[in-house]
Amino acid sequence: MIKPAALKPGDTVAICAPAGELRRERVEMGIKRLEEMGFKVKVADDIYRQRGYLGGTDERRAQELMGYFKDPVVKAIFPGTGGYGTTRILGMLDYDAIRKNPKIIIGFSDITGLHLALNKKAGLITFHGPLLMYGLGSKDNLTTYSATYFHRALFASEYAPDAPVGWTYAESASSSPVVTLVGGKAQGRLVGGNLSLVAATMGTPYEIETKGKLLFLEDTHEEPYRVDRMFSQLRNAGKLDEASGIILGMWTDAESKEPRRSLSMQQVFEDYFKPLGKPTILYFPAGHTAYNATLPMGAMAELDADAKKLTILENPVTVEEP
Repeated sequence: MIKPAALKPGDTVAICAPAGELRRERVEMGIKRLEEMGFKVKVADDIYRQRGYLGGTDERRAQELMGYFKDPVVKAIFPGTGGYGTTRILGMLDYDAIRKNPKIIIGFSDITGLHLALNKKAGLITFHGPLLMYGLGSKDNLTTYSATYFHRALFASEYAPDAPVGWTYAESASSSPVVTLVGGKAQGRLVGGNLSLVAATMGTPYEIETKGKLLFLEDTHEEPYRVDRMFSQLRNAGKLDEASGIILGMWTDAESKEPRRSLSMQQVFEDYFKPLGKPTILYFPAGHTAYNATLPMGAMAELDADAKKLTILENPVTVEEP
């Protein structure tokens, strides 16, 4: 896997809209906070464009993203939001050019489409973490928990040549403590993201590869039967059996509106993952939550399900010697 260069003060970062339309007040707040951190910020003149539920035409969104990958001045790309749209542009991206110009790209939710494609087609480590509009651009900024791993994953200031390689995620202040579904330890590269996007890319050139890997999944506003259906799809495709371990993130607003006629989310999790017998944890603090840990997708990691710990085993960015 190719590691992008770490960020440092003075670098230029670009904000783009590869999926849904952006909200001016949140983007402007995010820009202000990035500038306060010492970064230069680049945005297109038409950044607030809209085409229905999309942030502009497919061609423009793909062109914008590729332009930032090819721009030698830009060191990191921050999609403003998810929503919907990344799967529409995956076939328009130049993965050879991206491979030759690796740089940080971070986001979650619909940005999972980019994580899957860039990991698989360009061999690039990407970062599942806060989006600009739902992190730096939110009213309350990043929570302390989110900020800790946002900085640890992306910024050179967190490193020294003699610093320990990798890190272990600590418990968060989340209202949902991490739960062990199946005990044991497993290692592998991190893959996955938003369950709906993982399912939507099955049968495409961007289909997830899970063999020997740690599979991370999360989602929001999906009732148990829909989560069940997507888990069933992955199981039937062999994706659950092939994984070395499972990390289930947060599942916000995911209970049934008619609980008497539905399985609970807990039952769905147990039905699919307990019979696998693979190390599995539930409610890891990442996804659609204020406690959104940044996960380097494609990096080597270890899951200790008994201890409810996830450890990154390598620095996911390259750091220049001082």
